[in-house]
Amino acid sequence: MKEVPITRFPAPEAVEHGGELSAVEERFPDAPQPWLDLSTGLNPVSYPAGELGLDIWHRLPSRAAERGLMAAAARRYGVANADSLVAAPGTQSLIQLLPRLVSRSRVAIVGHTYGEHALCWRRAGHDVTIANHLSQVGTVEVVVVVNPDNPTGRLLPTAALHALRASLLVVDEAFIDLLPAEASLVPSLPAHAIVLRSLGKTYGLGGLRLGFAIAPMQLAAAIRKELGPWAVSGPALEVGRRALDDQQWLDTARERLGADGKRLDDLLLAAGFTLEGATPLFRLARHAEAPGLANQLARAGIHVRTFAHQPTWLRFGLPVGDAAFARLGAALQVPQKVWQTRSLGSGGSA
Repeated sequence: MKEVPITRFPAPEAVEHGGELSAVEERFPDAPQPWLDLSTGLNPVSYPAGELGLDIWHRLPSRAAERGLMAAAARRYGVANADSLVAAPGTQSLIQLLPRLVSRSRVAIVGHTYGEHALCWRRAGHDVTIANHLSQVGTVEVVVVVNPDNPTGRLLPTAALHALRASLLVVDEAFIDLLPAEASLVPSLPAHAIVLRSLGKTYGLGGLRLGFAIAPMQLAAAIRKELGPWAVSGPALEVGRRALDDQQWLDTARERLGADGKRLDDLLLAAGFTLEGATPLFRLARHAEAPGLANQLARAGIHVRTFAHQPTWLRFGLPVGDAAFARLGAALQVPQKVWQTRSLGSGGSA
């Protein structure tokens, strides 16, 4: 069977990220304050971390605290053996570390996705290609998939991931927490797979810097060894444990995000956008005048995610509360009645 060609791209020197407000503030110094940052895809309502004792700041992170976090993560993610879990100071640290643990390989990354994956594998000397679809992966040693994808929201079924033939499969599930449990590869983790999970996005705690690798125990041990002792801070261990064990907060957040997502859909459609993809935490929308609209929003103090390789795309994180929706609606010249009909009431916190 003839192999489908894979598009090759030069290695980027850096990756553009959402949340970098300083640069856009410099470009639009007269924009109203405070800025409404819809560029990150993080839950706009953070988990309430609560009070932390002084000892947690004074002492080195304890093994008992780490075991407590790992037990909570195992329960939340459906991991049978906590020894398969590794806690890290953010998923980004794992994305940078993994390529250094693998001998030089052919690596296929599925889709135009989170750019740090390609950047980090290339920096480590691997031969990286971008496959637009699973059918274009070809013969490689490593396959990297973001599932659901960022920014398209594309969700690949676990059966399709199981069917991939590679020595190593890396699945980044940073945006999967609010989807049904069966969407995750974790409950049926293949022996050659690593799943990455992020706490910051769903729980609105990006600044906490806490993520996880879920892998066969031998590989998990190698990652743990490379990270070294005290990889995760004491405050992150405690706040992460609290958040992962709080089912009621997660259920409330899921309900609010679902309602606000529908409100955002209505607003964007009324503004002339075409919806290209979604997760519970963001919407990807297309508009022929996207660059001009991004500038229009910035002049109104609203920051959204743009894409150099797809200039007609904009990614919108979810606003929270009537005031934020009113501000976005006004900037896009959408009548209030379009988005207000979806309101849960207070729109405040979960």
